[in-house]
Amino acid sequence: MNRLDRETSGLVLVAKTAAAARHFGLLMQRHSLGKEYLAIVWGWPQWAHTMVDAPLDRQSKHQHSVIWLKQMIHSAGAPARTEFFVERRIRKPSSSDNRFSIIRAIPHTGRTHQIRLHLASIGHPIVGDKIYGPDEQLYLRFIEAGWIHELEQKLLLPRHALHSSKLAIDGEREWTSALPPDLAEFCSGGLQSAAERSDDRPSLISARSDPAGGIAIRSSVPIVARE
Repeated sequence: MNRLDRETSGLVLVAKTAAAARHFGLLMQRHSLGKEYLAIVWGWPQWAHTMVDAPLDRQSKHQHSVIWLKQMIHSAGAPARTEFFVERRIRKPSSSDNRFSIIRAIPHTGRTHQIRLHLASIGHPIVGDKIYGPDEQLYLRFIEAGWIHELEQKLLLPRHALHSSKLAIDGEREWTSALPPDLAEFCSGGLQSAAERSDDRPSLISARSDPAGGIAIRSSVPIVARE
């Protein structure tokens, strides 16, 4: 029912019956299915909470782009709004550019690459993002050669650090998933410089089925490979 970018990990809602698909499809149309993501980004934002309201469109519709699916902020695009909260600031002594943050992202619309582009547009791209990170040419290099030392030096992670951490139905139920091992390991050893929100920290699940409701919730970790 909900789709994730290829390298995004986390919760996926799967309808097991036609009736469940109709029910949850209507909930999504009514914006009654809430979603939250956790992202690891470069830098320490100056804000604790912000909203980005910037329309998105495919870049190749307006200018040359070597990546067909790449999006851009453009006035002719579809409305896109994302709310961001700083969950934690980290300093990693092992990295030359050693400041990173864990961001909780709440998309209020569902555009392609919305969270990734909105974060990049305010100066805090997601770690490991080959398209909206330091250089889009890294994506093409990855397609040609796979995960090589040159990319590791610039991206740090073999996939973008974005995780679908929460799905919630207004007034009914919710499902949560903690950061998977690869992202948790990246954050470990860092010096915490801002308090975490310990009261709503997500808990890890791998899969949960609701036979009566006709749905299954799965928590996935992507396998990174060349396109």
